[in-house]
Amino acid sequence: MKYAIALDIGGTSIKYTLVNQNGDILYESSETTQSKENPRPLSDTIKSIVRKMTDYARSRDWGIYGIGIGVPSVVDKGVVLFANNLPELDNQQLDLALAEFNLPVFIDNDANLMGLGEVIYGAAKGLSDIVFLTVGTGIGGALFLNGRLYGGYRNRGTELGHLIIHGLNGNQCTCGASGCLEAHASVSALIALYRQLLEKNGREIPSRIDGKYIVERYKAQEKEAVLAMEDHFRNLSLGVASLINIFAPQKVIIGGGISESGDFYINNIREQVWKFVMKETSYFTTIELARLGNKAGCLGAAALVFNH
Repeated sequence: MKYAIALDIGGTSIKYTLVNQNGDILYESSETTQSKENPRPLSDTIKSIVRKMTDYARSRDWGIYGIGIGVPSVVDKGVVLFANNLPELDNQQLDLALAEFNLPVFIDNDANLMGLGEVIYGAAKGLSDIVFLTVGTGIGGALFLNGRLYGGYRNRGTELGHLIIHGLNGNQCTCGASGCLEAHASVSALIALYRQLLEKNGREIPSRIDGKYIVERYKAQEKEAVLAMEDHFRNLSLGVASLINIFAPQKVIIGGGISESGDFYINNIREQVWKFVMKETSYFTTIELARLGNKAGCLGAAALVFNH
């Protein structure tokens, strides 16, 4: 049996697991990426995590096959090019931190690995042509063609959250463009629109607003929440319909915390996608929710190890 250490590094926390090749999670935990409570360099935190996991595996006579790491960045041949939310993620420091373990290290974009987890162990197991989207602070995605993870030339493509769904007058995106799917259909965009609607209508703005809060207000039929969610569904569906028209996948998988709000969420997306999409391109396509939740990134990172 093969075993892998898998890390899903985010802007606020690192989820890490010990996984066998069957996809069984044998140990899992998380640590803050960096905070007042954890001020040490990110590379030191990663080194500490890997040491803890290798010691755990060694105590059970489990041989570690490799280390898989997901990062919120474009990754070219294992090199992290930029990570806007993790400026302290330095390739040289990471290499030095992991050198003592003498294990192969495989790194890829976190959304790619979430999608890979769903393909190997989750909602798309056994299928060959998949579009995966994760909806959160931003929108990430992964694309599988003919059973293989596709990232464009030197893995610099498939930035599905930056599909342009509106013209030059669309919302400004963090990538520098306007009208991106992420700028109109992410949870950040949903929150921004909800605040605008409350302010426009002279309503009190709560001190804390997140996707869960807006969903609760939507279910209570609050006018501003309904309008914001309808805009969210429409924009996300435009992106999904465009991706179906281009790739004609067997399945589109939607993940991210807000996607777990209830059946109404995926049902609204399906209903609107079928209005926008070409019948011929979508003939064999189904649209489903992700199944692995926040475990997808680590399971995908483990799959990255086992597939090499």
